[in-house]
Amino acid sequence: MANHTADISLRQAAIVAGFGYIIIFLLGIIANFFVLQNLIVPEDAAATVNNIMVNEWQFRLGILGFIIMVIFDVVVAWALYILLKPVNRSLSLLTAWFRLVNATIFGIALYNLFSVLQLLGGAGYLTVFETGQMQAQVMLFLSAFNYTWLIGLIFFGIHLFALGYLILRSNYIPGILGVLLIIASLGYLIDSFANFLLPSYVDYETIFMLIVFVPGVIGELSLTLWLLLKGTKLPERVTEQV
Repeated sequence: MANHTADISLRQAAIVAGFGYIIIFLLGIIANFFVLQNLIVPEDAAATVNNIMVNEWQFRLGILGFIIMVIFDVVVAWALYILLKPVNRSLSLLTAWFRLVNATIFGIALYNLFSVLQLLGGAGYLTVFETGQMQAQVMLFLSAFNYTWLIGLIFFGIHLFALGYLILRSNYIPGILGVLLIIASLGYLIDSFANFLLPSYVDYETIFMLIVFVPGVIGELSLTLWLLLKGTKLPERVTEQV
């Protein structure tokens, strides 16, 4: 007879998801705001290129942070699927897939950052580029990184909406967390579509960033804290809902 290992419990899934979320939060803030954004000077390609070349290791560590984020996004998607499977197995699986698609697209977006390193690597065949052309290419790759990431955030917004709905339907996670996640999902979707549809988006960028940042932090951080502080009190198993 084959030996069967017991499936992970809801309690364990909650803890894994909570710790995974904490790592994603920390690395996302550090890699994006304290590494990448500190090196990029909008509308100044020469200064941006100089910053990256002078702080190449900082740029590389930022990429590493993003890669680790992608890995833990997969872990969190799996843990949340286990956690909410008793509510609706099919929808929980679909919710996890939306997060995995976001992680995949973000991984593809990182190719643009590696292209920046390659372009600034000093290989002999790159001498065909004049300085101005090379600097413009760097800004193009950085812009492509951001826009590809935005495509992924559309899937992430849908993920949060479905996650919030599942939490609302559950009887073992506070419904308020579901409401906060649905509000956060709308912020991601509004900002992403505004980026693509509004030619004058840059004029309202601060407003749209607040629409994403405030609900996103409140909703996802609230869920993270609940998973870590209250998730340990979940029952080992919950009867699947009909």
